[in-house]
Amino acid sequence: MTTTDLAAKTPAMSARQARRAVTSSFVGTAIEWYDFFIYGTAAALVIGPQFFPTSSSLASTLAAFATFAVGFVARPIGGVVMGHFGDRIGRKSMLVLSLTMMGIATVGIGLLPNYDAIGVLAPILLVVLRFAQGIGVGGEWGGAVLMATENAPPGKRGLYGAAPQIGVPAGVLAANLVFLLITQVMDDAAFQSWGWRIPFLLSAVLVGIAMWIRLGVLESPEFQQVQQEERVAKMPIVEVLTKNWRHVLLAAGTFIATNGIAYAFMVYVLTYGTDELGFDRSTMLWLLIVACPVWMAGMAFSAAKSDVLGRRRVYTWSSLALLVVAALFFPLIDTASLPLMLVAMLVMAAVLGTTAGPQSALFAELFPAHIRYSGASLGYQIGAILGGGLAPFISTSLFAAFGTSWAITGYFVVIAAVSLGSVLALPETRRVPSEVNH
Repeated sequence: MTTTDLAAKTPAMSARQARRAVTSSFVGTAIEWYDFFIYGTAAALVIGPQFFPTSSSLASTLAAFATFAVGFVARPIGGVVMGHFGDRIGRKSMLVLSLTMMGIATVGIGLLPNYDAIGVLAPILLVVLRFAQGIGVGGEWGGAVLMATENAPPGKRGLYGAAPQIGVPAGVLAANLVFLLITQVMDDAAFQSWGWRIPFLLSAVLVGIAMWIRLGVLESPEFQQVQQEERVAKMPIVEVLTKNWRHVLLAAGTFIATNGIAYAFMVYVLTYGTDELGFDRSTMLWLLIVACPVWMAGMAFSAAKSDVLGRRRVYTWSSLALLVVAALFFPLIDTASLPLMLVAMLVMAAVLGTTAGPQSALFAELFPAHIRYSGASLGYQIGAILGGGLAPFISTSLFAAFGTSWAITGYFVVIAAVSLGSVLALPETRRVPSEVNH
């Protein structure tokens, strides 16, 4: 197919391909993040005593959250490696590989004997599998975003790019619903013994469904054009780091607060609500479950608005809102009043959604197509490790050191200010032309 052929595809063919690409991006991302998030939920509820038994519950929790962070350390590696090959041989093949890696690692965790069964080998293997999860999800986001945005019709890249973003809270919702169901149908002893493994083993079925959808998607038309024009970069990451390093750093900076606060919101609050406020697991899981649809709606709304008003403008106002909500979130949670806690969760979810909505299109538009997978992935994953990978550990450590959530609030406000500054330093990208005329 020539470049002219790509541009002259029938509207029906383009529309079908776009719908399939968006569906694949959403479903695949939701399932990969389900896999990634069930570890976070398990880390807050059960991983510590299973794999890091100590006389101190705090030490056990910190160890569990440290292995949670291992997945984030691996994510930039996955982003770089899969970004390199995604820019060299195509988006689709890397998305299939990332999904396969994530499924194998997640089922492996579900089958892994605990510390009582095999001793120190258990936490070692857990770290290895968690690292593999990080590699897989590190390559997922960039490819899913590009398949959605590079197939989008004119003027819709923001909205189409929101599909993989919405897949993230969809994965959170699925993970927590599964954990909630399990905790409702079995007693605590059964859950601690073997019930916690069910969400990990369920991944095998979900990955099979996502793989069937993903294999039916054609390669991105913009990457096909890069190939036909012989513009494939020999070393995409080198070109990104030598010519686009500033955009990588600023993109990463914009994501630190969105990702860091989101992970504290999704993971640490489960531990905080049960250990410090005295609520049961089901109550805290329900608060998060109810907030997830609001989170998804915020993403869709702001992504669509970014197609009209501009990425940077929407991102700036959303980042300002996040700075304000970051200062109010834990004071409301600390009231231990369920209505006020619900308000805090819903408002935080909505604002986190609006910050994430324009992000896919913005990150994609910052880089030319021949190095886009590498550039977008690297910016996203560096922001993830500085944000979400450390947030539950830092939040737990700050509360242990100061005995108050005000220390966590200060941490939230600081990273929100860093991200706001990064957004303000970025250019507007909404009018960057597509490399293929749809």
